[in-house]
Formats: sequence, C-alpha cells, structure tokens
Amino acid sequence: MENNSLLNDVIARAQVWLNGNYNEETKSEVRRMLDAEDKTELIESFYRDLEFGTGGLRGIMGAGSNRMNIYTVGAATQGLSNYLKSQFAHLDQISVVIGHDCRNNSRLFAEISANIFSANNIKVYLFEDLRPTPEASFAIRHLGCQSGIILTASHNPKEYNGYKAYWDDGAQMIAPHDENVIAEVLKITNVDDIKFSGNPELIQIIGEEIDKKFIDAIKTLSLSPEAIQRNNDLKIVYTPIHGTGVKLIPRALREYGFTNIIAVPEQNVVSGNFPTVVSPNPEEPAALDMAVKKAIETDADIVMASDPDADRLGIAVKNDKGEWILVNGNQTALIFVYYLIRRWKELGRIKGHEFVVKTIVTTEIIKQIAEQNGVECYDCFTGFKWIAAVMRENEGIKQYIGGGEESYGFLPETFVRDKDAVSSCTLMAEITAWAKDNGKTLYQLLQDIYLEYGYGKEKGISVVRKGKSGAEEIAKMMSDFRANPPKAIAGSKVILIKDYKTLKALNVETGEQSVLDMPATSNVLQYFTADGTKISVRPSGTEPKIKFYIEVRGEMKSREEYNAADAAANAKIDAVRASLGV
Repeated sequence: MENNSLLNDVIARAQVWLNGNYNEETKSEVRRMLDAEDKTELIESFYRDLEFGTGGLRGIMGAGSNRMNIYTVGAATQGLSNYLKSQFAHLDQISVVIGHDCRNNSRLFAEISANIFSANNIKVYLFEDLRPTPEASFAIRHLGCQSGIILTASHNPKEYNGYKAYWDDGAQMIAPHDENVIAEVLKITNVDDIKFSGNPELIQIIGEEIDKKFIDAIKTLSLSPEAIQRNNDLKIVYTPIHGTGVKLIPRALREYGFTNIIAVPEQNVVSGNFPTVVSPNPEEPAALDMAVKKAIETDADIVMASDPDADRLGIAVKNDKGEWILVNGNQTALIFVYYLIRRWKELGRIKGHEFVVKTIVTTEIIKQIAEQNGVECYDCFTGFKWIAAVMRENEGIKQYIGGGEESYGFLPETFVRDKDAVSSCTLMAEITAWAKDNGKTLYQLLQDIYLEYGYGKEKGISVVRKGKSGAEEIAKMMSDFRANPPKAIAGSKVILIKDYKTLKALNVETGEQSVLDMPATSNVLQYFTADGTKISVRPSGTEPKIKFYIEVRGEMKSREEYNAADAAANAKIDAVRASLGV
C-alpha cells in the first residue's frame, strides 16, 4: 500500500513537469520514465525535491525534481537572488561571481544562473571558462561581491553535478544565511517564478586578470625561497585528473620557481566523463595510477593530483625502498601544519596569537604540534565552511597559519576561504624542496614528524547505501549507535563519548556530562578509548554514504621502527573494524 501511495505521488509530481512551462527535451525525458515498465528511475527522479542544503545542491544530472537540471539550478539561483536583494537592498548594485568546473552541463548551469541573477538586476562576474573553486572564492573577495556560486560536484562520479553558494567573505554560507537561503529556495514552487531571461549588460566575463592576481597572491606564501632556488629542478609529476587544475596549477608552480613540471598528457584532457579513471577522486588510489607510472618512468621526486574543481590535493612519495606510496589526507595536513609552524617559528613570526584549524575527524597529532609550539588549535565540524567561520571570528584578533581536514583539503592563506589545491600544490612542492635541502625525502620528513610528536594512523571507511532505502538505512545505523553505544572497541574500553547532535560529551567512567562548545549541531558521534583510539561516525552530507573515521596511536623510536609501527596500527585498525562491524 505504501509503495502504491509513493508511486501515485511520484506520478502526480511528474505530471506537473509534463503540464508546466518546461522545455520539450525535459518533457520527453519525463514521458520516457512514465512509460517505462520499471518505475525505479521515475521514483528516484521525483520522490522528493533535490534538497538545497547548507552546502547547496548536489545530485545526479537528469530530468526531475530530485535531479540536477536547469530547473532545480534555476530555483536555487532565484531563491538566492531573492535573499540577496533582501539583505543588500541598501546597495546600488549587488554583485556575484560564478565559477564552474569541467563537469558535463557545468557551463550550461553557470550561464543559466548568470541569466537569472542578471534578470534580478544583480551584476554577474562570470569566468570565461572552467576555473578552480578556490579562485572563485578569491574573486568574490577581490571584487567585493556579496555572494557567488560554483557549479561543481567536486570529486563525485561523472553522473553528478552540484551548486555551492558563497557569502561575501568568499566562504560557503553558514547560519543564518544558509538556512535563510534554503527558506527562499523552498518558496520557488512554480517554474514560472524563475526569471530565466537575462540582462547581458549585467554579465561581465572575467579570466586572465583574476588568474594573475590570484597567482601573485599565492606567490607571497613562500617561506623558503632559497630552498626553491637550490632545488628548482625538482621533478614534479602533476595531474589535474581531467579537471580545472590544468588551468592554473602548472602555471602557479612555474611562477613559484619550479622548472621541471611533468604532465600526464592523457589526464590533461578536460572532460566531464573522466575517461581515464573510475572516480576522479584523489582519495582513491586508482585515480593516481597513471601519475605514479609517469613518476616511475621519470624518477620523479613527488606526485601531486588535484580533483576536478582543484580544491583537494592528493600526493604520492617514494618510501625508503624507492617504492611509490600514497600519503593520506591526515598525513598531508600533518606535513603542512608541521612545516608552516616550524618555518613561522624559525622566521620569528610566532608572537603568541597564532592559530591553526582542523576538523573534529582529523588527526589529533595536529593539535599536539600546535600546542607544543605555542599555537592555538581549533576543532570544527567537517566541511571547510566551518574552518572559514573560525577564520572570520578571529579576523583582526588572531593570526591564521593554516587549516585542513582529513579529506585532502588544506588552506594555507587568508585571501581564499575554501580549501585550495592551487596554493597547496605550490606549498607542497616547496616543502619537498625544503626537505631535500635538509637532506631528507618527504617520506623521511613524515617519519621524523612521527618521531617528534608520536605515531598515529588513520583509516576512513565509507559504507555506500544509495537511494531512498539507503538513506533510511543510514539513518537507522546512526540511531542504533546512539541507542546502543559500544562499551569497548577492539578490546579497549570506551572512556569518552561525544554526540554533536545533542552537543553533549559523556565521561563513561564517571558518568559526568559536559557541553560541547560548537556553533551548531551536527549528526556526528565520536568514541574515545583508553588506548588513544578515536572513532568518528557520520552520514556524508554530499554522498549516499555513512562514514567511519578511525585513528589509532602507536610507538616508534627511530625511522627503522616505522614499518613495525605501521603494521601494528593496521592490525589495530582491522580489530576496530571488526568491533564496529564495518
């Protein structure tokens, strides 16, 4: 009965699209789904409206209310336009930046959005072609805009696209603006409410002039220019994995002083189909396979890869046996924070009011490095908008050094307010040159960080559950964890539980409860055990997944003990997985 009710509701929603002011291509797709014997695609396309959440839109492209298309993008842009006009009514001219990545339909969605903004009398700065997400954030700040959007689904599979909304500081929106925009988008219940007919006079194309300003700003980040000069022929293999990084990252590396940038030609081809990879995600080892092969051929010093919108960075390095290994996101953030704090200290920049930021699921070793060097470390929720929020709160009071998250995102500057693979690539190349200048490989530098601050290893596990039934299963898993928290994990007693949905922390041994000081609630659970293990569990906000983040601690007293510590950590992680049933 419930299934019949759902199907009837879906058919009624589809009929609205057949009868409404939608183009013929869309109506044809809707008819095809209605006529199909198997109604699965119809249900998935219409069982709900694609949610404009706190991170914007992200979904599979296609016709339907639960898909990314010109109408769902149009409703989002009209709602955002209405909100901007209410918030900035005192300005003579409201303005926005529009950027986009390499995905199929990204340019179309960007141009549709430009038309809608301009039809609402909002000035639009539209990038001439695909550009990295962090450059759009930079442009919002540089041009003094009130908002901006970026059409990207980051590292999602090729079927997806997305729409991220930014505020006047160049950061993704947080409360109250995110919730207020959502409310305005929800008011767009009829396609006729969307103003599609643009005003070309209010659309300005931008490109090279912003590229130059952005790269000039990135060049100011260098902390070891002499090391770069001495090692300017460092062999750097870089791949954009078919994405926007191809536009700026090789150029930024050259302008930083590096002369030996080795391309992966097949992956320099811009394509929303990502033809050489299953997934364009630098977190996935297979995405770096071609770059690693190129590194072996050329005896390179480092491999770097950016995701399709060039905000995430993945790297590979040679180990002590000369084998290429991937460095995970936690380790990458660790290397960045260690280098930045050490060089700031050596250059006399640490004055006592500096800070770094990490997300709650990122390695705790970052906090140790910061605190042992007199630098404050903030913990925030997953997502770079929360790192940007900490930056905003401390602007003019404390000095930001850097911030990152385990999911391969880092930001070493203040002129962008989102993770930035362009500056991260140049900085990681500098760190490699600096390590070489000090007689170390990047691999040995990582080992030395563990020797100084203690060994740790992290593992992220994603359990994928697609569609409506998958979303319900993920919700039940979170509910079960809350109702029946584990008493021990991998044989070690759980001593602390943090629930960011209720903002309560429970000391299991004493029964004492405390309040978690966070700016909002979030559906995240954390368990800390007596042996230093940290487990975090949360549903993904952008993908049909529930994510488990495991961090275990170990011991090593010399570089030679690294492999043994690593093996022991892997065994502990396996035991944790078995305990959790994942």
